[in-house]
Amino acid sequence: MADLSPSLTANPHPDMWISPVAGLIHVRTGKVELGQGVLTALAQIVADGLRVRIERVRMIAASTDGSPDEGYTAGSLSIQHSGAALRAVAAAWHAGLMGAAGLAFGVDAPRVEDGTVTAPDGRTMTYWDLPPAAVPTVGTALPAASGVVGTSVGRLDIPGRVFGTRRYIQDLRLPGQLFGRVVRPPSRGARLLNVDETRVRAVPGVVEVVRDGDFIGLVAEREDVAMQAVDLLAAGCTWKQEPSLPDQHELADYLRTAPAERTVLVDQGRSADVRPSVVASFSRPYLAHASIGTACAIAEWQAGRLRVWSHSQGVYQLRAELARWFDVEPSRVTVTHVEGAGCYGHNGADDAAGDAALLAAAVPGRPVHLVWSRQDELGWAPFGPAMAVTVRVTVDDAGLPVHWAQEIWSNGHSGRPSSAGNPPLLAAIHQAGDADSIPSTEPPLNRGGGSARNAVPGYRVPNLQVVSNRLATMPLRTSALRSLGAHLNVYAIEAVMDQLAADAGVDPVAYRLDLLDDPRGRAVIEAAASAANWGSRSSSSEEAGRGFGYARYKNSSAYCAVVADVEVTSRVVVTRLTLAVDVGLTVNPDGVRNQIEGGAIQALSWTTTEQVRFDAHDVTSRTWEGYPIVAFPDVPPIETVIVDRPDLPSLGAGEASLGPTAAAIGNAVRDALGAQIHDLPLTAENLMRSL
Repeated sequence: MADLSPSLTANPHPDMWISPVAGLIHVRTGKVELGQGVLTALAQIVADGLRVRIERVRMIAASTDGSPDEGYTAGSLSIQHSGAALRAVAAAWHAGLMGAAGLAFGVDAPRVEDGTVTAPDGRTMTYWDLPPAAVPTVGTALPAASGVVGTSVGRLDIPGRVFGTRRYIQDLRLPGQLFGRVVRPPSRGARLLNVDETRVRAVPGVVEVVRDGDFIGLVAEREDVAMQAVDLLAAGCTWKQEPSLPDQHELADYLRTAPAERTVLVDQGRSADVRPSVVASFSRPYLAHASIGTACAIAEWQAGRLRVWSHSQGVYQLRAELARWFDVEPSRVTVTHVEGAGCYGHNGADDAAGDAALLAAAVPGRPVHLVWSRQDELGWAPFGPAMAVTVRVTVDDAGLPVHWAQEIWSNGHSGRPSSAGNPPLLAAIHQAGDADSIPSTEPPLNRGGGSARNAVPGYRVPNLQVVSNRLATMPLRTSALRSLGAHLNVYAIEAVMDQLAADAGVDPVAYRLDLLDDPRGRAVIEAAASAANWGSRSSSSEEAGRGFGYARYKNSSAYCAVVADVEVTSRVVVTRLTLAVDVGLTVNPDGVRNQIEGGAIQALSWTTTEQVRFDAHDVTSRTWEGYPIVAFPDVPPIETVIVDRPDLPSLGAGEASLGPTAAAIGNAVRDALGAQIHDLPLTAENLMRSL
């Protein structure tokens, strides 16, 4: 079992994963659909292994009442872990069913097509005629592929999205369902002094007002009543407020000087004993998920048991946190995944589940449906941490790096439910009246790291030091956001690589290739450069620039290289992106392109536009006007080249393009302006400051 997927090692029974049922193949996985198309790719793997049409495969929503516990759907690990598990389980089922059919027919090698097994003399039976006892232990050799994997099968979830079926948790309606809303504090650390409930309780349809510490909310018979009443409830609250947030305009300085836990993560070779040739510092602001659909959950207490429906990324982990919070056995809590807005890390889904559960405790026997407001979504969901990075590099006489030191300042990137020592759910924080007092933690570097993700350059550097400073205080609650620290670390590394190449008088792509030994990395760099016709200029305009970015995500996952073409006038406009990616065996080429190009567009938005704004008391960017994201007219043409490796294990595509895209855009702006921009986003304000 040591060589199996960690998901399968933790959940070794084949019948937990796959069940032939009445002409269909039911598949349970602990990974959830977040809009990334993962269930389609996993269904392809099962269809391939069992030799059935994909139309026979039914992907069952993850639930703690029977799905394998695969942890979080995060880190671009679903295809690596769940896909590998399902490939092995499908192989076990295939071998067992074919063996049972052979015994029944009295032959050694019957044929199978779409679940129908045929003997040489023409006798047939189906998978569904065979006994479940035919399933052997996982570990048999994998069957030859049937051609489903490697093709762009249409997404299983798209028809429902297009035709408006009630597939989203926001649309879910249960018998006797009530509707909840919560009043958030007016600022970080605000304390609720008193509440006048008179006007709220007089509203027809209001069932209950719930106050517990600084948590205050209500439950109503109809959603429109809840929306009306929550404004009255907010008006009846009196709070004590004090300023608690740093100066937004001096955020990078705050990060570098705040109390922090300093950890040396990498110390290879020797420390530099000469003055560094290049010293460069970079920063990014807090970033929001900014989902168009806001967080939502349903909860119901009945006879001491809690049922929750949530678009959480980890149903078992949310169950553990709810059981701990309400002091009940985990077996008395059931969490079922229902699709919601897409997410890119730890958003407000788990917090909404906590809100719903706390409100539902006041009305046992009736489910409570809770939706966050836009202001809640942009103001209270966990943010991607603000970060600062400084790089110091010493080069030899040929201009090649002989020493590289990278130091990072950031809050932790892991504040998910049930993570040891992490902040509890938002409702529990307010219930306890101790808002945001527990700083988020960091994943270890051997699991990809958090703020130090991709802080180790993928290039040949004989002496290397990486230091992380995790802030001991957390002004704004932070957690995982797509690519974690890789967004800024790759931006910084690739900016310095361009600077070193310029100082050495060498083409940036040739400089990278000279320092890269990994043949797969070299291949994606060459593929991106070739597709973009790197040697030529994309435009003769003086405002135009072209830049390059490369990284292997987490230094162990997918490879990605990007060429960005930009024009810089009063703002940065990206005119074209050309990407090359290696994700090993490509399960669904269209799905890979969706993920890689979606990541590139999000990186474009982060790098040129997005930033959480705040004053001394609270977040001020609580609307789309205050927190704009890149608009459709600003999305450039994108070309993606897939370097397929069918003999190598599949790697996750979801987060690989963000760092290289940000870096390519930053380097293109440097090419256009003749100066590196050190502080993100690349707004006119930051451009002018750098110039």
